[in-house]
Amino acid sequence: MRKNITVIVGILIIAGAVFGYIQLKNSSNKNKKPKEGKVLQTVIVEKVKNQDISINITESGRLVAQNKVEVYAEVQGVMEATSTIFKPGARFKKGDVLVKIRNNDFYANLQAQKSVLQNLITSVLPDLKLDYPEAFTKWDEYLRNFSTNKPIGELPPTSSDKEKFFITGKNIYTTYYSTKNMEIVFAKYTIHAPFNGVLTDALVTPGTVIRPGQKLGEYIDPSVYEMEVSVSKSDLIALSIGKQVVVQDNSNGSDKTWKGTIVRINGKVETATQTVKVYIRLIGADLKEGMYMEAKMNGNPIKDAYEVSSSLLIDGANLFIVKDNKLDLVPVTILHKNHGSVVIKGLQDGMNLVSKPISGSYAGMEVTISNGK
Repeated sequence: MRKNITVIVGILIIAGAVFGYIQLKNSSNKNKKPKEGKVLQTVIVEKVKNQDISINITESGRLVAQNKVEVYAEVQGVMEATSTIFKPGARFKKGDVLVKIRNNDFYANLQAQKSVLQNLITSVLPDLKLDYPEAFTKWDEYLRNFSTNKPIGELPPTSSDKEKFFITGKNIYTTYYSTKNMEIVFAKYTIHAPFNGVLTDALVTPGTVIRPGQKLGEYIDPSVYEMEVSVSKSDLIALSIGKQVVVQDNSNGSDKTWKGTIVRINGKVETATQTVKVYIRLIGADLKEGMYMEAKMNGNPIKDAYEVSSSLLIDGANLFIVKDNKLDLVPVTILHKNHGSVVIKGLQDGMNLVSKPISGSYAGMEVTISNGK
């Protein structure tokens, strides 16, 4: 009897345990959350359509006179006063005397040398009349036109080798060229204005002892200027000699503009900056050497190109597109940089270009598309 009771109690305990397990399992299934689906990043794209894009280039530089000379002395002497004072701002016409150096001693030596030449020619006339009568007339005429107060003229040409050797033996040619050289040096005692212009720097005054090689001042033509600007080598494709440029003076809020022309493009790329020097010629009133100006250049259109925001560039030369619902990285070539955007080549028409930056993006990332245009 007691054994039967024990069996019955054991069965009840097992049944209770099974029932409790089933209840616990059902309760657990009810509280379990359903499995979540995969969430994809949504990207904004735009359809690529390559076209001809106009290029605008803005660079700054300083004005330099196109015709500018530094005045140096080639002879020694004391500077003399002239009709126009040698001071910055003084204006001269072409041919006017800029600097005059005292030349009394040298002038006397030159006159003496001319007299020596004149005497030599006079001394050979009798021999020429006897031995070379055909040559006498031209040398006699040369001597009659000879003047120590005028530059010496070219010697008469010889008619034969005998005449030439005779004239050479009398030391006439040597004396002639020595005299001619002294005339050239004498002319350097007076420095004339090479063109209409203005003196911008003066380092000497009348009474100053001037020495050969000494800088005396600077002289410019104030009517024509050049502006040197540095342009990125990638922008050269949009520029050409003869292209018109708008130049503006932005100092003190000024909005005055001048029209310039590109006259030269350097053939050398600066190693450090990867830029090329471009030279713009300017003509106009109110221009002064040293003015800091801004040049706006409308370049030649770039054909079959596309413009995108600079913020979209990956590692400076790649862009994300969406292909088969995945991000793909495409290399591009930058042709021009604007403020905040770049003109590129390398994208094909119809590509889905990612038009907004994506945080944490990578090639192969699955995304969903939202059209931005």
